[in-house]
Amino acid sequence: MINNEAFAKRLQKVIDFYRESASSFAEKIGVQRSSISHILSGRNKPSLDFILKVLSSYPEVELYWLLKGKGIFPVPQNQQKEIVKTASIETLKETKVKTIDRIVIFYKDGSFKSFKE
Repeated sequence: MINNEAFAKRLQKVIDFYRESASSFAEKIGVQRSSISHILSGRNKPSLDFILKVLSSYPEVELYWLLKGKGIFPVPQNQQKEIVKTASIETLKETKVKTIDRIVIFYKDGSFKSFKE
């Protein structure tokens, strides 16, 4: 579970490190300015999409550091290259065409329906 207050402090550290305003940071990662404000104030928790946008836009930010405060920030240049190589390999794996085998819908009452081609 993410500690909102601690996450907000780390996010603010990232914003300050890059000398961004909340508005310019929001624009750079592609979210609304209010999203940044709500996360920094502790009103909202960050979504997975939000975190992925931060990591994509700022390669010096390490996932585990951003989420839990463990690790280092900023990531040294030589380690960034390793992260990029790993991400590139994962991206290649994800580009394989996948076909759907079946779809399962779960209902709140515990029942489900399974659809298979």
